[in-house]
Amino acid sequence: MSDVNLSDTSTWLPLDGLAPGFDASKAELSGDLDGRTFTLVDERGTRIAHTFGAGTVSWDYQPGTGDPIEATSQTDDCEVIKVDEDLYYAQFHHNDDYHPNESVSLFLDLRSGYALSVIAVLGERTVEKVAVQHLFNVARIEEVEGGVGEAPAPTLELIGRRVLWVYSSVHAYEHVYLSPHWYTWQCLAGPEQGLADTDENTVYKMRPGIYVFTWREGVIPCGSITIADHRDQKAIRSHGVLFGEAEDPSARPTHFTFGAHGRLISNTIHPAEYDPARELTR
Repeated sequence: MSDVNLSDTSTWLPLDGLAPGFDASKAELSGDLDGRTFTLVDERGTRIAHTFGAGTVSWDYQPGTGDPIEATSQTDDCEVIKVDEDLYYAQFHHNDDYHPNESVSLFLDLRSGYALSVIAVLGERTVEKVAVQHLFNVARIEEVEGGVGEAPAPTLELIGRRVLWVYSSVHAYEHVYLSPHWYTWQCLAGPEQGLADTDENTVYKMRPGIYVFTWREGVIPCGSITIADHRDQKAIRSHGVLFGEAEDPSARPTHFTFGAHGRLISNTIHPAEYDPARELTR
């Protein structure tokens, strides 16, 4: 990268260029959910039944009161990863018959009986918003009775942490979680070495020490959704997806899954009067 102007964002790699080898640490896929159906019911009464097969998910969407989305059903290719006991991450990208500019990250906690859905929507970048937006929806899993645990909810627990993430023998990044809205990344090794930026983020807590961390990039029209297990801060594990505009904007959006191994580098403790987390209580 020494001959590259790092400040010239027009030369930054498109999402397609990052993909080769980025998935080297992806976890083995799970077939635990094959043949099972999970129906998500949210506070509007919207019901979405997900039936999993070998590498697929068939879903049926029935809107509740005030939900403007029309009833529809479809089968998409799907990857499922077991994150923890009774905690699964399912990732799928709608095919061209429905909304190819949308992908779905579904987190099913069969212990608590709650699910978190994160919909990634690729649109046009404007002055007010980045190209990829994330929509979050918490629901109960109808098939789980007497669940134990709290519903997924936004959290401030990552603020102040600095984590090293290694995606492959080639790709390594560090993250600094700054505030409820911002985080900074820096590429330490790989094709983006030397690049860094500060982007929007949103964090939900799934279980104690396990977080859904999402970010939306400003330079490259893409976003990412991950679930990360921070319970052992010397051996953090994450699984996720990158979704965004292909190098050819007329082509189908780029969508690929990955995994990473991380460790805590440091943790910043701010004085109470300067704590970035106080942003939520103003």
